[in-house]
Amino acid sequence: MGELKNDRFLRALLREPVDYTPVWMMRQAGRYLPEYRELRSKAGDFLSLCKNKEFACEVTIQPLERFPLDAAILFSDILTIPDAMGLGLYFETGEGPRFKKIVRTEADVDALPIVKTTSDLDYVLNAVTTIRSELNGRVPLIGFSGSPWTLATYMVEGGSSKDFRHVKAMMYDKPEVMHQLLEKLTLSVIDYLNEQIKAGAQAVQIFDTWGGNLSHAAYQTFSLQYMKKIVDGLIREHDGRKVPVIMFTKGGGQWLPQMADAGADALGLDWTTDIGVARGLVGDKVALQGNMDPSVLYASPARIREEVESILSAYGSGSGHVFNLGHGIHQFVDPEHAKAFVEAVHELSPKYHQS
Repeated sequence: MGELKNDRFLRALLREPVDYTPVWMMRQAGRYLPEYRELRSKAGDFLSLCKNKEFACEVTIQPLERFPLDAAILFSDILTIPDAMGLGLYFETGEGPRFKKIVRTEADVDALPIVKTTSDLDYVLNAVTTIRSELNGRVPLIGFSGSPWTLATYMVEGGSSKDFRHVKAMMYDKPEVMHQLLEKLTLSVIDYLNEQIKAGAQAVQIFDTWGGNLSHAAYQTFSLQYMKKIVDGLIREHDGRKVPVIMFTKGGGQWLPQMADAGADALGLDWTTDIGVARGLVGDKVALQGNMDPSVLYASPARIREEVESILSAYGSGSGHVFNLGHGIHQFVDPEHAKAFVEAVHELSPKYHQS
């Protein structure tokens, strides 16, 4: 699949020395790029884009053609697992994801199969193999999954939610049913990520989008515990290289010490946490990824550079930092501003890596 020409991203995740801070953006292959919008309209809809390996490959590589990014991320969706469990994922314009079947009862949970990726989600694995081949060692490829709690949230609510009333009612009222659902999702995610690694993903990220909406105790019991089980079950070395694992809980800044003990190589940070404070809390246990507010990309390139400098300076000297946004890039961002962001990280970070 080609020797890796730029492995700074993998080295930074493992806290090995690098000459500059590597950078990628969550949702870097997406609607802010006109070439993405064109391909999506050609595909017909979002899921058709995900399920066609040539399209998924083209979309994954589009941002690398524009910006000197240090990693590519598989183009897919976090809801592929519930879809493979038979819930019938579809997208309403302006409404986000929806499911034809909703999981609300013990019988609903009992009926769910554990996903077998090679048969149920082979289109994702085909995309991984195609992308790895096309990248030809240019940069590493990131695979990913939603966390069990985040997937459960969508499955029980039936889509996006503002108040999480159904999923939290189940969690508080019928914890044994919720644990059964999370257990099935955990086994499915372990299989899914391991198969992505075997197909060619060189690092993986667990997206816990909704963990930050839980209470302190509920986060440990219903989100972190299951992410730890996933990390424990993952292939950590493949093709003669370590496969780093990134755990990202949006809104999880208050649980960094507990997350640092969960076994991942790196923790993603949203923009509400100071990265210098986070580094002080986790010490040498894990690398950190993040954490510029995506909305900074609406500001001028000069202001973007200032923000990049302040985050680099807050993290301080040495390796163990992968620069990213604190969440996905917004669809209305000017691609030229994204370019200014990536270039600023490369230009401003070498001074923090001089030994």
